[in-house]
Amino acid sequence: MNDTVPSPFPDTFLWGGATAANQLEGAYDQDGKGLSIQDILPQGIVGPVADGPTPDNLKLEGIDFYHRYAQDIALFAEMGFKVFRFSIAWSRIFPRGDEEAPNEAGLAFYDRVLDELEKHGIEPLVTISHYETPLHLAQTYDGWRSRELIGFYERYVRALFARYGTRVRYWLTFNEINSTLHFPLMGAGVLTPKEQVSKGERYQAAHYELVASASATRIAHEMMPDAKVGCMVIAAPFYPLTPAPADVWAAKQTERDTYFFGDIHVRGEYPGYALRYLREQGIELDITDADREILTNTVDFVSFSYYMSFCETADPEQKAGQGNLLGGVPNPHLASSEWGWQIDPVGLRIIANDFWDRWQKPLFVVENGLGAKDQLVEVDGVKTVVDDYRIAYMNDHLVQLGEAIADGVEVLGYTMWGPIDLVSASTAQLSKRYGFIYVDRNDDGSGTLERYRKKSFAWYAEVIRTHGASLRPAR
Repeated sequence: MNDTVPSPFPDTFLWGGATAANQLEGAYDQDGKGLSIQDILPQGIVGPVADGPTPDNLKLEGIDFYHRYAQDIALFAEMGFKVFRFSIAWSRIFPRGDEEAPNEAGLAFYDRVLDELEKHGIEPLVTISHYETPLHLAQTYDGWRSRELIGFYERYVRALFARYGTRVRYWLTFNEINSTLHFPLMGAGVLTPKEQVSKGERYQAAHYELVASASATRIAHEMMPDAKVGCMVIAAPFYPLTPAPADVWAAKQTERDTYFFGDIHVRGEYPGYALRYLREQGIELDITDADREILTNTVDFVSFSYYMSFCETADPEQKAGQGNLLGGVPNPHLASSEWGWQIDPVGLRIIANDFWDRWQKPLFVVENGLGAKDQLVEVDGVKTVVDDYRIAYMNDHLVQLGEAIADGVEVLGYTMWGPIDLVSASTAQLSKRYGFIYVDRNDDGSGTLERYRKKSFAWYAEVIRTHGASLRPAR
């Protein structure tokens, strides 16, 4: 894309960035906030270490967005953001998760965040539950293994819709809901050790979340007729490692872990392949007629995170020892990031086309970015990060997203993860930096928390200003 070729991005395209409360807010014990499962995960998805917060948990302070939100939102506005995706911490609104009435101080904080976004003309995109089930619900009910959580979640969303319904148009029910099958603690607040949670129990927890998600969609459409509600999944294309039919089928079977959740959100019922799988695995889920009726409340759009693609094979020797989050094996044709995530810009075009062809629902790319070990340097007397590697990564992915739009895919917007450095969900490190904005904070908790614009800050501002016309053509 350049000045001689019209940009495929529509005038209404929402450019911005995405964050999560537990990774940037801090202030875990202020203004009545309760603990969430994140407060006992100082090492990320490795697992819990205690029944309460520990001193080495970076997530307790995050990057202090709770007190610096106005400054940070002003920086987003300087880049020209049209949209900002953030999550609401469930335990700020209902500290234990099961109270009858919400915590006013928690609601007031997000009022202030929305005030700042409105001041700068930035559209809010709110994630209702982003990997932070209240700890009390995890300890008392083992998270979403209990049907009881559906009612608590419904009470929570009603409180949000009543308070912010006239201010927020776009809502996401659960972040990366398909992660429940792979990481039941992060995805569903299940405290029982992962290795002790059977496939059936994971699918049961996922079912309760799916019912809650559909119920939230129904409630939103009743309370806020103009609102748009989306689901959110981890998206990754799976390529067959070889042209062998067995490998092609293995790839199709694995990608259905993603399609399963999208199919139910979009079509309102369990797909046949899922019913066959559950039947052949001997899994009988607690699904009521009322559940089936609720599931018919389908989403308005599909949102997803995209970071990498995978290959898949039927050969058990090729798969041995891989242990990827979503399965699969490495692609021999792709380079990897410093954290081993394979870089595949064309995969974004592929997954966008696949989702559009399958569901014919508007799409929203709500996470995509590169975690890297940035170095703060001084250039012409100004502290910055010369992150040409991030610029190249994002340029190539946005070019491919533009190609998908030119293919006819309807894409509402793109929120890069995370526009300001924040604590990694998977590793709980701050050294795994994604942002356009550098935050002076280290993995040991030292640092001033000062903010500095990286080279990519001005680059993204120009992409937004030119509506994508400044992007370099695919190489």
